[in-house]
Amino acid sequence: MGHTVKGLAILGSTGSIGTQTLDIVRTFPDRFRVVGLAARKSFDVLESQVREFRPKLVSYEGGHAHTAALRDLGCRACSLDDMVLDPDVQMAVTATVGDVALGPTITALKAGKDVALANKESIVMAGEYLTKLARKHNATLLPLDSEPNAIWQCMRGEDRKIDRLIITASGGAMRHASLEELATVTPERALKHPTWKMGPKITIDSATLMNKAFEVIEARWLFDVPWERIEVVIHPQSIIHSMVEFEDGSVKAQLSPPDMRLPIQYALFYPKRVRNTKLQRFDPVKTGALTFERMQPERYPCFELAMEYGRRGGTWPAVLCGADEAAVSAFLGGRLGFLGMAPVIMKALEAHKSVADPTPEQSLQAAKWASERVTSLVA
Repeated sequence: MGHTVKGLAILGSTGSIGTQTLDIVRTFPDRFRVVGLAARKSFDVLESQVREFRPKLVSYEGGHAHTAALRDLGCRACSLDDMVLDPDVQMAVTATVGDVALGPTITALKAGKDVALANKESIVMAGEYLTKLARKHNATLLPLDSEPNAIWQCMRGEDRKIDRLIITASGGAMRHASLEELATVTPERALKHPTWKMGPKITIDSATLMNKAFEVIEARWLFDVPWERIEVVIHPQSIIHSMVEFEDGSVKAQLSPPDMRLPIQYALFYPKRVRNTKLQRFDPVKTGALTFERMQPERYPCFELAMEYGRRGGTWPAVLCGADEAAVSAFLGGRLGFLGMAPVIMKALEAHKSVADPTPEQSLQAAKWASERVTSLVA
């Protein structure tokens, strides 16, 4: 039986999610066609991807000489918006870091195209706007992140009578560090995540649990569940990716070894499930005990901060994204201590005057303002 081939535009193709998306394409070459690849940096990686997948479109931010070299390989340079609008693209995969994905996500949804969303900032900054836009244009937002993806899988085939979403968190690289140790933690140590292999920004966000707050905000908009029905628990093994409790008290969980290729594959093939022998299977005996701990708020000030301002809406969540991106960058660059991130994010939030019901442009402006504010505070 012949399969339809799905055309993909992969924004952020050289990062952790982008490269793992291409792993799935490699495994199923007859099911997907890479129409466009976009990256901000890592030119050598992008060049090798272009040589392997021969996309017709490419976008690279690193200068004219590099773009010319990619054109010599037979691709056309274009903007992210033009890439997702190309008639051969059926699905846009947004795997970039930061707010750069918001514009092309909106463009794709307005064109009625599905968006496989790994970029949390887009949904944090403009969740209500994006979910309404998707409904209006009959497009689907498919969460690639393991936790929202797990919730989505658990809700499939159920009516929406949800009592609780339980989102799991590994606790990050600093889970066992004392509060004294946190004051002197280096970027190298904070980047050693115990269960996942991810990019630097998201790994630091996992250590501060900012990432988890973003997932709560994401779940609020993607699944239309009120704030007070979303809980976070620490689950060190990262085997249960999230749970959904229904009206009758039944709880469904999605379990699998920590490998982002599984949620990526689920989104790319949705609504079908497809066998992939390259993915590790869950072995309950080998895995052993699955444990849960209450989250200790005093260890994760970024989480508490993000939840407070995420609930407020307006341009607060955009400020949160911009401020966090600049704070993480300062920490990774050795200009700010690990425990210095929450206070500078807080200062940016305190200095901001929120706009109610912002346009995407106003959200992007607020994020840019916050990023510049934190950068100057650190300097």
